[in-house]
Amino acid sequence: MHRRRTALVVSAAVLLSAPLLTACGSTSHPGAAAVVGDDRISVSQLQHEVNVVRDAQRSSPQGQQLLANSARLNQDTLIRLVQNRIVQQAAEDNGVEVTRREVQRRRAEVERSNGGAETVRARFLALGIAPDRIDEALTMDLTRAKLDGKLGAARTNDVLRRTSDALHVDVNPRYGTWDPKRGTAEPAQEPWLRAAAPAPGEPERPA
Repeated sequence: MHRRRTALVVSAAVLLSAPLLTACGSTSHPGAAAVVGDDRISVSQLQHEVNVVRDAQRSSPQGQQLLANSARLNQDTLIRLVQNRIVQQAAEDNGVEVTRREVQRRRAEVERSNGGAETVRARFLALGIAPDRIDEALTMDLTRAKLDGKLGAARTNDVLRRTSDALHVDVNPRYGTWDPKRGTAEPAQEPWLRAAAPAPGEPERPA
């Protein structure tokens, strides 16, 4: 039997439907792109993350195409930063932990099954994730997978929504308004992030 290739794990904020950011909203945190609980994501921090991606894209052989296809990079990056904090808090609240060894093992698996380290870095970069943020993206996806395994996918979705509410996510209106109930920028069959996404060319897994 032909062995299915391991899925290339990616940040849900970029590849999958991400929490809605619209053009309205208000914030009482000048200089912040978003506030998640006690954690303040500054505009300068967000811009630094975006610049790291832009610099990596410019040095890529596909630089022009990558830059042209990343018009939403500021918004997607902020969504990812906010989601990471929500997932981390939900994991802490539910006794879920991902070890460094698990991340290393997962990265080796992804690289082995998707054409090597350079190919994986290029694919993440195309999704707006800089090379030095790949382990972070894998950590978040492994964390979600562990939450799913412990709580079940439906309950995990509810836990993430409630965690978002408890953290009082506040997004600068320059970037939009956080919608923890919809959890998506597009109509989606399932909100929030999945643990993994199919590698290019693979069929979608059934829900």
